[in-house]
Amino acid sequence: MTTLRGRLKMALLAAALGMATPSITALPAMAQTVLKVRVFGDLKTIDPIVNSDYQVRNHGYMVYDTLFAQDATGQIQPQMAEGHTTSPDGLTWTFVLREGLKFHDGAAVTSADVVASLKRWGERDGLGQQLMARTASLTATDPKTITLTLKDRWGLVLDALGKPSSIVPFVMPERIARTPSNQAITDPTGSGPFMMVRAEWSPGARVVYARSPSYVPRPEPASGLAGGKRAHVDRVEWLIIPDAQTALNALQAGEIDIFEELPPDMVQLIRDNPRVVIGKMSSLQGVWRFNHLQPPFDNVKMRQAILRLVNQQQTLSAYVEDKSLFTVCPSFYMCDSPYFTNAGWPAPDVAAARQLVRESGYDGARIVVLDATETSGSPATQVIAQAMREIGLNVDYQAMDWGTLSARRANKNPVAQGGWSAFVSGPAAPDMTEPVGHMALRSNCEGAWFGWPCDPAIETLRAEFTLAPDLASRRAIAQAIQQRALETVPYVPTGQFFLLRGYQKTVTGLLSVGIPIYWNIGKTR
Repeated sequence: MTTLRGRLKMALLAAALGMATPSITALPAMAQTVLKVRVFGDLKTIDPIVNSDYQVRNHGYMVYDTLFAQDATGQIQPQMAEGHTTSPDGLTWTFVLREGLKFHDGAAVTSADVVASLKRWGERDGLGQQLMARTASLTATDPKTITLTLKDRWGLVLDALGKPSSIVPFVMPERIARTPSNQAITDPTGSGPFMMVRAEWSPGARVVYARSPSYVPRPEPASGLAGGKRAHVDRVEWLIIPDAQTALNALQAGEIDIFEELPPDMVQLIRDNPRVVIGKMSSLQGVWRFNHLQPPFDNVKMRQAILRLVNQQQTLSAYVEDKSLFTVCPSFYMCDSPYFTNAGWPAPDVAAARQLVRESGYDGARIVVLDATETSGSPATQVIAQAMREIGLNVDYQAMDWGTLSARRANKNPVAQGGWSAFVSGPAAPDMTEPVGHMALRSNCEGAWFGWPCDPAIETLRAEFTLAPDLASRRAIAQAIQQRALETVPYVPTGQFFLLRGYQKTVTGLLSVGIPIYWNIGKTR
């Protein structure tokens, strides 16, 4: 006779695969432990390779695992791999999968799945593109063994395979990974600790994940994004609540367990609540991103004008008054990066910005600025948009939610045809630390991040960085990249800051990671 636990697992697996589950509604509500999270934005697509949106990346960490992962100290550790060996000449890398790996549909994870996943990722990600350009072959030697043969020695193989943020080399079934890398997948079957309950996904309202009964975690404790990914709750519900006050009320009332990206000006409203804890999340760099394909920011003088117009003290203070939560950082690299340099950085200068606008020949064309009002980037967007108006620019400020913005920013058309001119985002520290993985410095034209900057000089330097023999050489190249980027201005940093989250004291096991992850988390009564 089937047990309640058995029926529950069967129902959850069926729901995750989008099948009819008439029996699940008959199960008692107390059979499940549910973690309810107010996430920062909506999930409108499930492909973390096609889309670099952080909400899709976070979805990826729920449903997929990776061959390698970064631990709490920043070291790359085996994750799905049992380990690896390297030939004496450094050209052949062999990876063996650990025992017991399965996808959510019960199929075993094989080397063919890994190879297909890495090849698809390598077409989209900047660091992956560098790896694939140096790859002679990537093959499934046997069902558990992957062999990577390089054309020449390259010291960033594990850094690439253990890349922590956009775009992450997640492992998915070969049948899904064979989807062209410019076409979004629709099947959420994954290799990770949770399964997406596709039948309960309601864009604009909620996303639901269930514990995967087939996932086998590593034996060691969780550390950063590595180690044992143990699902201590039966369900995780992501709730889409754009209005921060509504989300705060839900946290105060105990209706949600975690409020991600708690606005700093709301901290004082809950500081005295004995049931709620306030903690730091990740460190971010604010990014004012230009559309390089369309006027007026296809003109380098206009981009240089905004570089001199942005005052990081003003943009950061608009978001948070507590100086311990932000850093004025005049660099394209995070201030705590080993490659940080402020060499050549211009001081804010409104008069110089006006002069550059005049030199550009700007004719008053409409500048469409997109703003996701529920995100941490909204205050900076509004400050910069107003500063642009004050120097005579015709700003068309358009407010929307993050899900809409993340879809809109892929539009390459002129503004009259639904295109855009600029938006603000907040990439996490791992994406903004060094030149190769740097999401916003990449300037490889159509292969670049939204905005599509195109500069062969930066790309040549990025390639040289991967071959540099020591830290001193890499630092010199990183500085040369910054000097070139100050000329081409692929984007403008708006400052470095911490995000906050509020959560119930009943929530246990939160890991200090720069990415919101929901394994290792439990709830006390």
